[in-house]
This record gives sequence, C-alpha cells and structure tokens, in this order.
Amino acid sequence: MNDKNRQKITALDCAYIATFVALVIAVQLALSFVPGVELVTVLFITFSFAFGAKRGMIAAVAFALLRQFVFGVFPTVLILYLIYFPLLALLFGALGRRVRPSVKNLIWLTIVACVCTVGFSLLDCVITPLWYAYTAAATRAYFYGSLSFMIPQVVCTAVSVALLFLPLTKVFSWAHKR
Repeated sequence: MNDKNRQKITALDCAYIATFVALVIAVQLALSFVPGVELVTVLFITFSFAFGAKRGMIAAVAFALLRQFVFGVFPTVLILYLIYFPLLALLFGALGRRVRPSVKNLIWLTIVACVCTVGFSLLDCVITPLWYAYTAAATRAYFYGSLSFMIPQVVCTAVSVALLFLPLTKVFSWAHKR
C-alpha cells in the first residue's frame, strides 16, 4: 500500500479522538454508581462506525490507559479493556465501511453489539481467573457471579444501541466529514 492510499491521522483527528476519550471517561464516571448501566459501548461503536477502525482503535487504547487515572489501576481491567475495546472498534469500524446506518440495519447491529457485550463478560471470566490463578471451582463461581452483571449490561446495550445508534452515528459522521 503506498502513502497516497493510507489514511493519515491529522491534528483534527487527534482533537476528535481526545475529545471523544474525555467524553467516554466522563460518561463512565457519571454512570459508575449504577451497576450494569453503561453507555461506553454505544459511544465506541458509533464513533468507530463513523470515524473508522483506525481512529476507533486509537481512541480505545487511549481510553483504556487514561481511565486508570480516574478509576485506579486494576491490571485485569486494563488487560480486558486493551483487548476488548480495540476489537470492538475494529469490528464496528469495518462495519461502518460496508453498512449504511439505517433503521433496517439497526436490529442486527444491535444484536451484534449485544453479542459483543456478552463477549466482554466472558473475556473477563477468562482474564480474571487466569490473572489471580483461581481454582476451577473459584472460576466457576466467578462466572456465575458475573451473570448478575452481564444481564443488565446486555439489556442496557440493547436499549442504548437501539435508541442512540442512529443519532450518534449521524453526529459523529457529521463531525468526521467537516
């Protein structure tokens, strides 16, 4: 691939990414007292859908690292976020290049977002027991205990994506085209 075909990250892109990361951290902080309620997923999928996988992945890594200053350093959370959010950005950034944001596509995009949220919880159920060297019984207990958080998160993802995907994608697309 030659330099003319490569997408370059401009100073304006950096400003959008920085502003987006600040927004995501602020939203996560504002909702942190309500278990299972989060808007980080819908924000990341719409940003990545509009701005592309590359910018979404940069934002995901910046978010994963910078949120440590607000919420404290938890190695398992850092590892989880450094794996999950860049993959989420990659997926929805790729979808943004191939799929038009429309009511017709909203149902299956919402389902994909919900499956990704389940994947987030399942990934946590692998990373945390490995990090802390849980026994098989403790790993099972951790998994079953995580279901009480996974179910509200999936419901929240379904509702937030169904309601906010189209307007947020429109806003992010407008900003990206400017």
